[in-house]
Amino acid sequence: MNAAASRLAPSITTLIRMDHSHVLAIAHRYRVDASESKKRALVTNTCIAKQVHAQLEEEIFYPRMRDVLPGDEALQRSDGEHQQMKDLINELRERCAGSEPLDQSFDEKFMTLMRIFLHHIAEEETYILPAAERLLGTELSQLGAQMTRRRIELMKPYAGEMAKSAARSFPVGTATGAALLTAGAVALGAMLFSRNRNGRGFGGLQRIGSRRH
Repeated sequence: MNAAASRLAPSITTLIRMDHSHVLAIAHRYRVDASESKKRALVTNTCIAKQVHAQLEEEIFYPRMRDVLPGDEALQRSDGEHQQMKDLINELRERCAGSEPLDQSFDEKFMTLMRIFLHHIAEEETYILPAAERLLGTELSQLGAQMTRRRIELMKPYAGEMAKSAARSFPVGTATGAALLTAGAVALGAMLFSRNRNGRGFGGLQRIGSRRH
């Protein structure tokens, strides 16, 4: 992506907020009395989205924030929360892939993951992201373009798994909404990155990112 395209890219903070909304939109469909197939699908999609999101932050966003906020306690707490979530994601993914029935402990583990995630995004959205917008300025779009490119690479191995899980998660009549929720910022970012390479710009993603879900 050239310099002009990078300046038009959605900011990294916009993409992070979109990721937060995307994960919550999937997770809010989880019910303890849902069928096992739906639980497995929803948890699989939530975990993949959260796993990719965390890796993007760790590779691109947090290193830059540590440059401008060295020794910041909130960033250090985020590292610990990311590790806690990774451990839970690994356990949940293993349970989803297995054949054993999903009992109450599975529900509790998923709810624990979401509690940690909610605390994590609260601190990001009230402190870390505003700090980034204050300190990084025009660099935010460059980082957003970098995140979009890297996201496409990270999501490729999960494409088939995400498609299968989406089909089990959503009613047939809401296929369009399901596709958008399941793919979330991932698909939108990939689609608009591709369109931008053809000279059509990132305006649609910026308009979507400006609305909170």
